[in-house]
Amino acid sequence: MSEGGSARALLRHTVATLAYRGGKALRGAPEGFAEFRAGATTRTPAQILAHVGDLLDWAVALARGEKVWKDSPPLSWDAGSRRFFDGLERFDALLASDAPLAAIPEKLFQGPVADALAHVGQIALLRRLAQAPVRGENYYKADIAAGRVGEEQAPPRLEFE
Repeated sequence: MSEGGSARALLRHTVATLAYRGGKALRGAPEGFAEFRAGATTRTPAQILAHVGDLLDWAVALARGEKVWKDSPPLSWDAGSRRFFDGLERFDALLASDAPLAAIPEKLFQGPVADALAHVGQIALLRRLAQAPVRGENYYKADIAAGRVGEEQAPPRLEFE
């Protein structure tokens, strides 16, 4: 996106960034990670992933003008990951269409999208605490493109040792 791009275009790039970073945190999680607990009162990665799926459903609903929220139970790690990418694909398709948005892009960003980014960071932190860290990288150099929101992502360009 160029300097003069629209808020909607920036939101699409942010959704692609969420797909890239989320995919990195979800891929290769060890057996049993979905139920890992860092403490007695913390959510499990599966619970966090279910919440992220709810946030993406909410983003689509808000963009369509619907006031809907649903708390979903955790799924298996693979099913939760599929739900994550499905939600991203549905949201991005809506943003890429000519359909008018019932919510302004800035509000969609500050609510469900920013929350989802924060929770993906929590999953990455929990991976480290569970002795299965995600390799850090220079995300500025990452090949992230609006519209690339599925499970298949570009390989990292510059990961840290």
